Parts: sequence; C-alpha cells; structure tokens
Amino acid sequence: MNIERSEELFAKANKLIPGGVNSPVRACRNVHCAPLFIESAKGSHIRTVDGMDFIDFIGSWGPMLLGHAHADVDKAVCEAAKRGTSYGAPTEIEVLLAEKVCKALPSCDMVRMVNSGTEATMSALRLARAVTGRNKLVKIIGGYHGHGDAFLASAGSGLATFSIPGTPGVPESTVQDTLLVPYNDLEAAKEIFEKYGNEIAAFFVEPCAGNMGLVLPVAGYLQGLRDLCTKYGALLVFDEVITGFRVSYQGAQGRFGVMPDLTTMGKIIGGGLPVGAYGGKAEYMQRIAPAGDVYQAGTLSGNPLAMAAGLATLDILEKADYAGLEQRVLAFVKELAGILEKKGLSVQYQHIASMFTLFFTDKPVRNFADVENASTAIFESYYKQMREMGIFLSPSAFETAMVSFAHTDDDFNKTLDCAKKLKF
Repeated sequence: MNIERSEELFAKANKLIPGGVNSPVRACRNVHCAPLFIESAKGSHIRTVDGMDFIDFIGSWGPMLLGHAHADVDKAVCEAAKRGTSYGAPTEIEVLLAEKVCKALPSCDMVRMVNSGTEATMSALRLARAVTGRNKLVKIIGGYHGHGDAFLASAGSGLATFSIPGTPGVPESTVQDTLLVPYNDLEAAKEIFEKYGNEIAAFFVEPCAGNMGLVLPVAGYLQGLRDLCTKYGALLVFDEVITGFRVSYQGAQGRFGVMPDLTTMGKIIGGGLPVGAYGGKAEYMQRIAPAGDVYQAGTLSGNPLAMAAGLATLDILEKADYAGLEQRVLAFVKELAGILEKKGLSVQYQHIASMFTLFFTDKPVRNFADVENASTAIFESYYKQMREMGIFLSPSAFETAMVSFAHTDDDFNKTLDCAKKLKF
C-alpha cells in the first residue's frame, strides 16, 4: 500500500501539532502504523490523499449515519453558509432543531445547544450538582464522557488505547468526588449508593457503552439505575452522544423505555459539524442562565451551519428504516465473526442497530474488565490486514464500528471477502 503522501503529511504535522493529530486515537500508535490522511468522502467510502478508496466503518466516530456528503445535508449547509457562518445571536433554525430533538427524545422538555459532547457532559454535571446541592458523581469504569477533568478517572476509549489511567493536569481534588463502578453491575451501584447516597448528585452512564468498544446493558440494568437514582434523589444522566438517534430515532432511552433526568447529545445532531447539546426535564433545564442561576455560555453555540446540518439529518432520519439497517448489519456481523472463528480465533461480538464491535476473546463481554481481557495483538493484526485491503476501521480495540444507511450489500460482501483472506 502506497501511503507516501500520508506519511509526508504526518511527519510535517508532528512538528506543528502534538503527536501529529488533533485527537489522540487518530495517530494509530497502538496499532503501530502511520495514520491515513483523508482527502474526501462520499457515502460509505473515504478517499485518502494517496488516492486510495476505503470502505468506511468509522463514520467520523459516529455522526455520519446518513453517510458522507449526503446531498440534502450538503445543500442545507451551503445555503446556510451563504447567509453567514456565525452571528452570535439567536436564529430560527436553532429553535427548529431544538423542537425536533425534544419531540424525538421522550425525556427532554428543553435542550441547550453547545459545541461538543465534552461541553455537554461538563454542563450537565454542573446542572446536576446545582439541582441536588451535592458534589459526587458516579461513572462507569471505562466509561468515557469527554475530557472534562471530573470524568477522567478511569475513562475508556482514548485513554484506554494509550494505557493512561488518568491524566496529568487533573488535580486529585478534582476527581475525589468521582465514584467508579463496573458497567452492568447493579449490585456495585447499590453499594455505592448505600455508602454515599446523600452525597451523589448524578449517575452518568452511556446506556449502551460505546467507549470500551460496544457493550450492551444486561436486562434490568438501566431500569435498576433509574430506580436507585429516584430512591436516593440523584439525577440519572444518559450520555447519548453516541447512541442518540443511532440506536433508534428516540435514542437509547426510547428503545429501552428508561427515562433519564438529563441527556447529553452530540455527533448525529450536527450532521457531521461540531455540535453538542444537553436536555431534560423543564424543572431542571430552567435553572440554566439566563432563565436561572446556573451559568453556561458559548460564542458558537447554536451555530447556524451546525444547526442546518443537524436539522436536515434529523428530517431524513425521522423517516428512515432503522429496523431494516439493523437486520442487515446483524447478518453482516454474524458472518464476519463466523469467518474469523473458522480461522481459529476466539471472537465475541456485540451489536445494536448500526453499531458493532468484535472482541478477540473466548469469554462473554459485559464490562471494561472483560474488554481488557480481549487480545489487542490479534486486533492489531486484524486492523492492519483489513486496512491493506481497503477497509477503514477504528485503529483501537476500544472503539465501536459505525455503519451508515449509505453502506451497500456490495460494501458488506467486499468486507467479508477481505476477512476470508486474513492470516493469523
């Protein structure tokens, strides 16, 4: 594979940008190869600066559920750009998108637009602490809620990729109120509430863990968390930055029928542009300034280009065949896992809607400890070989593969044909 131009750009980037990238996992360090620099993308395919075409299973880490450069989304962004790219003032389109989000997500009466998922979770935590008058938060071991200081205790995804348990620059005092429990362990959650219940402001959880690879909730787990938070007066916060509008148009909360007090969002609601949001019950959201006393602001919040892309995306997704895509992806993942098993590999797969992860282990995967037992060495070989054959996968065993409505049966069949050629 000729990646000469990508390597040239990476060498130059390393002199100008820390690690040569603007988000760590992109550097491909844990799979020991240079990253591919992208020139363009369309539908389910992505093209590198070296002129090579790849089937894309990253999807910009989640936003591109409609595929890249969707005609309706592009048109909406271009029309918005002609009117100006930023005003620092209210617009009609942010009201329309807020209305769309609140109608779709059953727990949201109101929503505040921000600029990233990290900003959304930081703001939701501040609000939860203000509402409850408490300081402690509970998060999942290996759960990732952005790079806000309070959340960087045992964060998954990027930190796990680089074997970083926390990070310098975060004072111990900042994370001393962060309590940790394993995902899918309701007994551990009960114990933490029994010990700290009157001090806990919020329980933050991805309803489907998406930053330790994809790990699904066991039956009764989410409802159990809902019951605990209600009992002890803490707020249940669903981080739906990944799952929002992907596992269903109503999000994970709609799919599983469990209502959080607050929800954080991002990715899909911006249609590929930078965006974030947090929403929930009106009685809580009315505490946000200027309606209330909890301050949060952002110059580019509600940016008209991001709002236009998000609204166009949700307009299409509202009528989309989620069930049909889910069936196609499940059939593909089952066959992919079967091909790898025939090669003598131990494979566990997790799948929901248009998301999936393959874990190279012979044990069931229910939490981060199980994920850590999976072979990263086999994953590295799998990643490198598939990349050589034109399949663009996440360069980390701790991420989730993303499929779009633009992926075709030919894309799936080509990927399966590549998998049949793998050697271990």
